[in-house]
Amino acid sequence: MEKNFCFRTYLLQWFLPAALLSCGLFLPARAEDKPALPVIAEPVFKKDTFNIVSYGAKGDGLFLNSQNINRAIADCSSKGGGVVLVPQGLWLTGPIELKSNVNLHVQRDAILLFTKDFSQYKLVEGNWEGQPAVRNQSPISGANLENIAITGSGIIDGGGDAWRMVKKDKLTESQWKRLVASGGMVSEDKKTWYPSESAFKGSKTKNAGVIAPGKTLADYAEIKDFLRPNLLVLTNCKKVLLEGVTFQNSPAWCLHPLMCEDLTLRNIYAKNPWYAQNGDGVDVESCKNVLIENSTFDVGDDGICIKSGRDEAGRKRGMPTENVIVRNNVVYHAHGGFVIGSEMSGGARNIHVYDCSFIGTDIGLRFKTTRGRGGVVEDIYINRINMSEIAGEAILFDMYYAAVDPVPLAGEKREAPKTITYPVTEATPQFRNFYIRDIACNGASKAVFVRGLPEMNIKNIAFENMTIQAKKGIECIEANGISFKNVHIASGDVNPVITLQNSSNITFSQLTYPEKTALLFTVTGEKSAGIKVNSTDVSGAAKVYNIAEGAKTSAIKISK
Repeated sequence: MEKNFCFRTYLLQWFLPAALLSCGLFLPARAEDKPALPVIAEPVFKKDTFNIVSYGAKGDGLFLNSQNINRAIADCSSKGGGVVLVPQGLWLTGPIELKSNVNLHVQRDAILLFTKDFSQYKLVEGNWEGQPAVRNQSPISGANLENIAITGSGIIDGGGDAWRMVKKDKLTESQWKRLVASGGMVSEDKKTWYPSESAFKGSKTKNAGVIAPGKTLADYAEIKDFLRPNLLVLTNCKKVLLEGVTFQNSPAWCLHPLMCEDLTLRNIYAKNPWYAQNGDGVDVESCKNVLIENSTFDVGDDGICIKSGRDEAGRKRGMPTENVIVRNNVVYHAHGGFVIGSEMSGGARNIHVYDCSFIGTDIGLRFKTTRGRGGVVEDIYINRINMSEIAGEAILFDMYYAAVDPVPLAGEKREAPKTITYPVTEATPQFRNFYIRDIACNGASKAVFVRGLPEMNIKNIAFENMTIQAKKGIECIEANGISFKNVHIASGDVNPVITLQNSSNITFSQLTYPEKTALLFTVTGEKSAGIKVNSTDVSGAAKVYNIAEGAKTSAIKISK
């Protein structure tokens, strides 16, 4: 019965005027207007079983089983499909290529261990961070397939520690000394370890790996070690199931479905060291009809991430990630629990996230982009999210994304970007029509941060029923049509509770805040207007609002 979740009830409980934003400019979609949640088709397989042992595989951790496993997969597919069984054992292997109608089943007491011999991974034309790029072949890959799966309860280990560069600031002194003693080389500033000179050289190469006209794969050989593969890449595949397996220690991203349709991730565990650079859990890129449920992520970068290509290449592809359900998942360490962007140039829409928990992530709900991306992210429905010990923002929208860690390292200083207005073009990204409700967060640096572009504000975001304990409250910059209903900001010393800069049509209803607050609102910027506060007791603040930096007193209206 759980699988046949009553989506009608779920939809109807949302957003009847979870915010009839009193500005009158934005009416949230009615339940009957919202697109129906997708029905995700799952693969079905014949019961025929092909044991890799029958193809000469040896589970002793020494024998290289690449050819044996690939023969079993090819044989299974050619005979109409079935199950390729990886039984008990430690199975050392090079790259594995999946085939249609094959379920690669890894038993509980089996470890599929990918070799650290880089020569086993040929350079191929692939995709990296939303752009066509040369990469090393992924440990597991498949393209233009249908009816495929990886199931079981065993472990798939990508051998990623042999590939990754590591920042000194992310290790203890003893860990750093052991790493340096293991080989490789250290950067000139002594702050980053590289596994080889080739990897170091690649780090100094502009647009390393990006496919350039007139170049062949051989032209990238000298920086081969830098072109880390994602552990699993599935491209343009239909009816895909990943279930039960632990995917760990990936060289770069852990799981990367690209342009796939009818994709199910269920009961998986994606695990990477917390310092793993680009060590994302799952990056769903330009996919349609996706279910991610009952899974756990504990990784070095974003946990569950939605993407759709980068800049012009993503816009040219023009394939949004759409019709997505993310439910009943837990994310431990990650840069973000649930994330959209920053490579979202093809757009994202009709995404439903509910009943998830984020524990110790840098940011909870993270939506990021930057100028040049283009693309529209819209119709995002988020409900019943629990968070604790969030290092940065509980909820973040930022259109000034820079490729740095979301939380500054000790001693690191960052300046806010300068506000410059640019013309709106196809390269201007958009975030709009988000509905976020029933959020509980115990511990964050900041409750909510919304930062749009002056030429393209973040628009039409409805927050409802949120209790967030944070050191800082809510900040909106270049935002339009934002509502906060029944929001409680809990902290000992938040001053001011709300900061609004060049933001318009902002509504607060049933806002509660800490006792003896010194200042409730700060409003700045000449574009700030239409700020309305109602059904809120403002008497608990020593000062209700401060108007500065070009804002007008008429920008904010307090009513009972």
